Amino acid sequence: MTGGSGPAPNEHPCLARSDALTRVMVWQWGRYGAGPRIAALLAGGFDALGGAEAILSLSQSAEILGEPDAPPCALPVATYAGVLGLALRLAMAPLTVMRLGRRLRRLGPRAAVCAMPGPLDLLMVTALRRNGVPVAVIVHDAEAHPGDGFPLQFRLQRAMLRRVDLVIALSSHVATRLRTNGSLRPGVPVLVTRLPPLAFVPGTPPNAHAGPRRVLCFGRLRTYKGLDLLAEALRLLGPRPDMEVRIVGQGPESAALAALRALPGVQVENRWVPEGEVTTVLDWADIVVLPYREASQSGIAPTALASGRRVVATRVGGLAEQLEAEPLATVCEPDAASLAAALRGAVECRDEMSAAAGDGAETWRRLAAAVLTALAPGRPVDVRVRRDAEAVSEVPGS
Repeated sequence: MTGGSGPAPNEHPCLARSDALTRVMVWQWGRYGAGPRIAALLAGGFDALGGAEAILSLSQSAEILGEPDAPPCALPVATYAGVLGLALRLAMAPLTVMRLGRRLRRLGPRAAVCAMPGPLDLLMVTALRRNGVPVAVIVHDAEAHPGDGFPLQFRLQRAMLRRVDLVIALSSHVATRLRTNGSLRPGVPVLVTRLPPLAFVPGTPPNAHAGPRRVLCFGRLRTYKGLDLLAEALRLLGPRPDMEVRIVGQGPESAALAALRALPGVQVENRWVPEGEVTTVLDWADIVVLPYREASQSGIAPTALASGRRVVATRVGGLAEQLEAEPLATVCEPDAASLAAALRGAVECRDEMSAAAGDGAETWRRLAAAVLTALAPGRPVDVRVRRDAEAVSEVPGS
């Protein structure tokens, strides 16, 4: 599962630096999507702290490692492709844990954070705990969304959460659901935070083009994303020469996508968006719409807000707490009439604002500081960390 014993070509520079700093392992072993990017950004947050340095571990096949600005990865791992590959990796678990343990002893982390849970993370948790390293995990979803995930995903997540020292929930909605569904062991501390933006440098500013206002719905095209709700809202709005809509993402074909394609001024692109194209897609938009029927929280929302885009979202799950204090966000009821009214208001609003989320890199640094305070080696885990610019709040352990 792990790479060879020698340093990888993009070995992390911390291996040649002083051991006086607190080394923090940050890992996420997905190949595609936001997980590896979140791990890299969190690692950057730890590196920005005065007394810490990050050790990043990603899948050898992570799409982000093929990008020109690929992050340095100290511990690349061979993961799997498909169910048979996963079964093989799990069958090799004892050997994998032993090999991981050897690498961890050489890398010397004093704390570890899983940026997004996956099927093989129990192996890493086992290796870390055998080496006496306290472990935290960032939980994005407490339960599977309809049509999402695979049968064992949340059973494995629950087993992992009952073995870690700190749980980081990306909304109080997620924290509450983790408690009520039995995912947490008694007394485990829970740190509640909001996901910082996934990109730092805004590209094209909104409305820097001639023509209609551009509305983007971006992400996995799943039932719970409310594509049928968006189709009905757009039908209620009717054709508008001052608005064009683009739905971009990958998912199964559905009646909702067919209804959206049939509407004037609406373009549907059912496809995988490579890591290097995400910024280009977001730069196209003036307004980002999240017409969800349920949600834990959103990764696209903070990134859109950080680049000055308006966000229209339904009041479901953790979206309201994530967005209601944001001046560029409009939160509406999860019905077609409310969504249509919110979209109409966003399209017609000409009171433009610059990026409202501040320095994204600084937000990741504050999150890293809060996690390290809660998980610092050599002291009991304690979630009574300092609140810092609304980035972090606390929920007592259950």
